[in-house]
Amino acid sequence: MSDPLAEMVTLLQPSAGLSKAVSGGGVWSVIRDGPGNPFYCVMLEGASRLAVEAEAPVELRAGDFVLVPGMCNFTMSGSGETLDETLDPRTVTRLPGEIRHGDPDAPANARLLVGHFSFGSPDAELLLSLLPRFFHVRGDERLSALVGLVTDEARNERPAREIILARLLEVLLLETLRSTSGETVRYGILRGLGDERLAPVIRLLHEHPTREWTMEQLAGEAALSRSAFFKRFRRAMGVAPMEYLISWRMALARNLLMKGNIGIQEIAERVGYRSASAFSTAFTRFVGLPPSRYAASGAAP
Repeated sequence: MSDPLAEMVTLLQPSAGLSKAVSGGGVWSVIRDGPGNPFYCVMLEGASRLAVEAEAPVELRAGDFVLVPGMCNFTMSGSGETLDETLDPRTVTRLPGEIRHGDPDAPANARLLVGHFSFGSPDAELLLSLLPRFFHVRGDERLSALVGLVTDEARNERPAREIILARLLEVLLLETLRSTSGETVRYGILRGLGDERLAPVIRLLHEHPTREWTMEQLAGEAALSRSAFFKRFRRAMGVAPMEYLISWRMALARNLLMKGNIGIQEIAERVGYRSASAFSTAFTRFVGLPPSRYAASGAAP
């Protein structure tokens, strides 16, 4: 049986970026307002507050893990006694072994391991739209250990560093996804896989994307009427069933086009189209470029 979460993370192609030790002193804040890389952190000591756009703020404490996979804005802040009342809370100071936010002379009220990474997939935005804006996991020793491994590997120039980092990030993302209950998110792949009627259907779509699925067949697999299945799938996933299938097929197609050594006809057959022309029409409508031009223009990173 197909594993949709594993396939999505593999297609995202995560790669490591900056990692650092961070502390906060006095009243401090870190604001991301604009484009930024996916972000994760583990609280080592103290407490802080995280507010991600369009979501309710959460209080973080030691042992908590946070992942913000998309490009959304957020604010992380802390409060404490500030020795210099004129100091801007957004002040950043480099201290021995860590970056200090807030008052560099005040006692630390939070210590964190922070990291950034990026996604190589041209379909990253589409895939991330099926995930929550952020993940908050409390008391998970496995995630904390994984973050430590990623941080250690990113800071050292060892043989096969990039390969190991890529694999560690995949494991980190997967562990985060499966540590989050589908019932706690509003919609997306986690919500769908948490629904006992929809989960088998989603796995079938991933396992057999080439099959000529109909709404009646999918509803039958979910043991629901056609209308009930459509409403339930759209409410859980945020998109209609056939829209999800086409999006998944196009994600697979773009990944194959990135390889550069597979013909259009073969790609068409691998993603469920009988002819190269039918595939080209669907791909052009979805992506905005014909497959051949997409592959030749370097649209894929």
